[in-house]
Amino acid sequence: MPKSKRNRQVTLSKTKKKGRDHKETIVNGIKEAAEKYGSVYVFSFENMRNQKFKEFREQLKSSSRFFLGSNKVMQVALGRSAADEIRPGLHRVSKLLRGDTGMVFTNLPKEEVERLFKEFEEYDFARTGSNATEKVDLKEGPLEQFTHEMEPFLRKQGMPVRLNKGVVELVSDYVVCEEGKPLSPEASRILRLMEIKMATFRLHLICRWSPDEFELYIDGPDESDVECS
Repeated sequence: MPKSKRNRQVTLSKTKKKGRDHKETIVNGIKEAAEKYGSVYVFSFENMRNQKFKEFREQLKSSSRFFLGSNKVMQVALGRSAADEIRPGLHRVSKLLRGDTGMVFTNLPKEEVERLFKEFEEYDFARTGSNATEKVDLKEGPLEQFTHEMEPFLRKQGMPVRLNKGVVELVSDYVVCEEGKPLSPEASRILRLMEIKMATFRLHLICRWSPDEFELYIDGPDESDVECS
């Protein structure tokens, strides 16, 4: 009789070692990048979309290296103070790794990096819990954008619909979402069916470091939070 997979034992020491090895790989990668590239930028992101971000990374692969993950691990790699920083001034960068942030080491000119980040903007369907950017309401009557096969699904989403001679019909006005309010799972599904995109994936530069300069961008914290020269 084959052994049950449910009873298989997992050695916790192995899983811990794997996590530690992964962190060490990141730390070593950051240290190598700090020596290889001429500058490093910290950036924040909103409405992250992994596939779109992967495409952006690939676009800059020949000249840059991105790091995105545990802020704590990245801070340790750079050094949290002037005493343990791996290069002079990098502890200032470390202090700005808060919340939804990442780093990019690059040899690209400053103007090129600023242009790429400023122009980067990808629209996508909003997810459950995101705030609606506009009010979407549907008026009573036929909904010709939906086929008759969709009627049961729309009804499950809470929409007051019926079939009238093979046409999906709204029997009363219906508000899909209100501007500024979180989207319900049902609302996000309906918006997707209507092909209404309310999420914008953006990247914002926070700071730039090079061996002879440290620059804090407008999207960063107050200068009192970080030593500046």
